[in-house]
Parts: sequence; structure tokens; C-alpha cells
Amino acid sequence: MKTLAILKYGFAVLGAGLLAGGLFWAQQVRSFIAEASLAEGTVVDLVASRSSDGSRGWRPVVRFVAADGSAVQFASSVSSNPPSYSRGEKVEVLYSPSRPQDAAIKGFFALWLGPLILGGLGSVFFAIGGSMLLAGRARVRQAARLRAQGMTVQAKFQGVELDTSVSVGGAHPYRVVAQWQNPATGEMHVFRSENLWYDPTAHIKREQITVYIEPGNPRRYLLDVSFLPKLAG
Repeated sequence: MKTLAILKYGFAVLGAGLLAGGLFWAQQVRSFIAEASLAEGTVVDLVASRSSDGSRGWRPVVRFVAADGSAVQFASSVSSNPPSYSRGEKVEVLYSPSRPQDAAIKGFFALWLGPLILGGLGSVFFAIGGSMLLAGRARVRQAARLRAQGMTVQAKFQGVELDTSVSVGGAHPYRVVAQWQNPATGEMHVFRSENLWYDPTAHIKREQITVYIEPGNPRRYLLDVSFLPKLAG
């Protein structure tokens, strides 16, 4: 299904982009800290702000005097609720000697919260997309191995079921179901195909379907649905 493929690659690409952005931001912070001058500042005000989810926070407004004697005032980019600082509180300030208005409170969250959030989101998206891609490739490799090395049995076609445990865009895939009784043990095995994004019922005219089984381990199998029409991309 094209939508599923887009999700896999989209999550991986988005995650990689966010991770790269977080690393770049972190490097910018490192460079700023290495070159910054230190000054003592005073919290002169608390400014209310709202985040994208509508929650309210408070940003400290800090005033300090730079080495050249100029008075500088800035609002921190990080807000919190309850406020992390109070009016009149003394804080350490890092600022660029050439651009004193480029300043930040010397504190872990004030300096690193942005890169951490961006990098964290990137890690989550990349992990989801990457795991989906790896799982897909693992299934392809296993299918190829079973076709080449597996034991072939003929299972009796039972029907087609809707896999409601999987949903993409509100749609559920179908699976072909067949069963086979192991003549050596008398045990009945139920096999299900890979997910199909259309109802294949009308295209199944046979009573027996080929299944490739890993020798000694019938739980690893491939129900062969290569005879079905391919879904248009």
C-alpha cells in the first residue's frame, strides 16, 4: 500500500532531518558557550506566553550590563509554569561580546532545552520509520529464504479475514487463511498470508494453497499468494 510506504520513508526522513537539526543546534550552543562572556543579571519581569498546545508559561526578562558598559535587556526563550525565576533574582548571563543582545541565562534548560526537544523528536520519528523499514526488509529476506530452503506443503483454503489490528487511514488489510494437518504429528496448523490491501476473495478459485515451512519449525512459514493480482500502485 502506497500510504504505508510513504509513512515508513516519511517518518525516517523526518526523523533524520530533526536529528540533524538538533545536532546543528547543539553545536551552535557549544560554540556560543565557548565564545560567550559572563555577566551578572537581574530578573526584572516575567512575561506570560503560550505554547503550541495552549498551555501558559512565564519567561523571565533579564537585564545586565555588558563589558562595554551598555545596559542590555532580553527575554529568555524558555518559559515554565510555575515560573523558574522570581522578580529581583540574580542570575548568571552568557552573552556574545560582539552582539550583547544575543544572550541567555546560564542554565541547563535555558541553553539545551531546544536541542534536546528537537533531537528527542527526531529520535522517536527515526526509530519508528527505521524499525518499519527494517521489519519490511527482514520479512522479504525471510520469504526468500523460505522459498529457497523451506518444505513445501499444500494447505486447505479456509477463507479471507479482515485484520482489524492494523489500520492505515481508517482502512484494514485482508489476510488469506489456510490450514494443514501435519501427517507426522497429527497437529493442525493455521496459516495466514501477508497483509493484502484489497479483498482477494473473488480471485481465489483453488482449494489448496502452497505454504513454505521452515523444516522442524512450522511456525515460520510463508503462505504463497503470488498467484493473486498485484495491487496497482
